[in-house]
Amino acid sequence: MKEQPEARSIVFVVDDDASVREAIGSLLRSVGLQVEVFGTAAEFLKNKSPDVTACLILDIRLPGVSGLDFQVELAAANIHIPIIFITGHGDIPMTVRAMKAGAVEFLTKPFRDQDLLDAVQIALERDRTRRAQDKTVHELRHHYEALTSRERQVISLVTAGLMNKQIAAELGVSEITVKVHRGSVMKKMGARSLADLVRMADALGIKRARR
Repeated sequence: MKEQPEARSIVFVVDDDASVREAIGSLLRSVGLQVEVFGTAAEFLKNKSPDVTACLILDIRLPGVSGLDFQVELAAANIHIPIIFITGHGDIPMTVRAMKAGAVEFLTKPFRDQDLLDAVQIALERDRTRRAQDKTVHELRHHYEALTSRERQVISLVTAGLMNKQIAAELGVSEITVKVHRGSVMKKMGARSLADLVRMADALGIKRARR
């Protein structure tokens, strides 16, 4: 049963050296991981990959676009897949650029099998966490969209730290009305406390009213 989570994960390998692709593919499959290999960045982009936890092992030097430039292209296309760079010609500026852009690891060939396996596990866990966070935000946004315009005003004022009396004065309604709206907001958003509601507002990027 231990391999079930990995059955829903894919490791993509992009390297123009067929022997390297196959060696990495064999290594990853030997520990129960699903692997897909490509010779170029273009081949990878043409691939219709399933929407599952994944990471990308990417060679720095590729025909056409370089690995570093491809990293930038993926980010620009809103493709947030964790990247592990491998290279036979690494240098410090290259490593710094890759890591600053969010790479999980930068391995220089020849690297130890265990170093690559460790990096893959970190990358998959990072993607798993991101996907869970994205799902949570999506659900919160769905709840937020169910709020009335008045309730959206209330959530903005409540999470800014205003008391019911202050909110009532701000909106020109009674304090009782504010309490009703506030209770409705908490229920619709599924918030258990004010701190919970504040975290939700932050996750959604709701602009808080100025005090």
